[in-house]
Amino acid sequence: MHRPVAFCDGFTRRDFVRIGAAGVLGAQVSLSRLLAEAAAKDKSLIYVFLKGGLSTIDTFDMKPEAPVEVRGDFKEIPTNLPGVHVCEHLPRVARVMDKFSQVRSFTHRSSDHGPADHYMLTGFHPSAGFNGGLKPNNHHPAFGSVLAQKLGPRGSVPPYVCLPGMHPSGSSAYLGAAAVPFVIETDPSAPNFTVPDLAPPLLVETKRLEARRELLAQVDRYQRAAEAKANAGPRNVSVFSQRAFDLMTSPDAKKAFDLSAEPEKLRDDYGRNTLGQSCLFARRLVESGVRCVTVDHANWDTHDGNFTTLKNALLPKLDAAMATLFRDLSDRGMLDSTLVLITGEFGRTPKINKNAGRDHWGPCFTVLMGGGGIQGGRIIGASDKWAAQPAHTPYGPEDMAATLYHLLGLDPQSEMHTAEGRPMMITNNGRIIKELI
Repeated sequence: MHRPVAFCDGFTRRDFVRIGAAGVLGAQVSLSRLLAEAAAKDKSLIYVFLKGGLSTIDTFDMKPEAPVEVRGDFKEIPTNLPGVHVCEHLPRVARVMDKFSQVRSFTHRSSDHGPADHYMLTGFHPSAGFNGGLKPNNHHPAFGSVLAQKLGPRGSVPPYVCLPGMHPSGSSAYLGAAAVPFVIETDPSAPNFTVPDLAPPLLVETKRLEARRELLAQVDRYQRAAEAKANAGPRNVSVFSQRAFDLMTSPDAKKAFDLSAEPEKLRDDYGRNTLGQSCLFARRLVESGVRCVTVDHANWDTHDGNFTTLKNALLPKLDAAMATLFRDLSDRGMLDSTLVLITGEFGRTPKINKNAGRDHWGPCFTVLMGGGGIQGGRIIGASDKWAAQPAHTPYGPEDMAATLYHLLGLDPQSEMHTAEGRPMMITNNGRIIKELI
């Protein structure tokens, strides 16, 4: 298929035809709008999903005046934003609070992992009979799959990557094989980490891979008629085979996935652990052109020993990874073009349970968003005195989805289609969170 030829500033001849047509026909299309559209389409998304549910009452929306059974063990410390405080176990994050904003009145109706995960990864609450995201016809595509379908790849790198592994609700659902993420199944913090899918069999050179691809193409010509009558299975295999060949023979793709090329000091700053190295890898991938990277990190489900687990195991890793990610993106001039979303599927209960833990709580929690057009340092909405309910300005997953798509260059009211041709909206009547922009 012929693609429009781009000018050095990223515009195509078709864009200028559109500008000319606007002048002749009186259409309400301006150069400034086209510039905004072009800028938005160049943005990427890093979604750090804290699987299990971050206790935001113990981190970003603390309640020091509440009773001890609500406020917990941690104390507040000041940040680089006047009057804004954060948990004492996030000292590095405290120094970059101006680079992201908080929605403290986030709310939704699910406090169960499976449905809540799906809600936060897609913007849609699952229908009745949902089985945790494993049945493709019963859920919606993840944000990354929508971006892959709507905007396609940039160059030879995949448009959507999941690491380390893929959440069941992180895939393409009805969009099919073309929008399935490239999944990195191995831990980026492991010694001698590599991406197996990028490595051809031993002793197989690029020329021989190309020859094998041509041979496979010749065989495929004899199967097309049969495949046209069959189900989508063979077509999906063909899509995956093409992707594998493209990745294995692309120097740019191999370079993008080479985490060992990063300076040792920077790797130390991110943290030599799964979360830290995954966030560094995500930055490297969006820098190479990947549109969306989802980091799926567990386990934030702190029913037992909430404060001990957060203090000793989880918050030091989040502190290093989150602070370094925002600083690194800013230092490289990438923060304006990279939208960062950090959240779990819900928060934790205001009242501490008998096991010194907190349980699932969807009615109110805090979502963190920065970069990509988000104004940093803002506090949107508020929770009540115990962080049990929004005090005002409630927002939910539908609104988060609309805001993400808007910032990434998609119309939140646009449609996609199932394999049967059924139209599906990419959002469920969400509102753009204008206070963030």
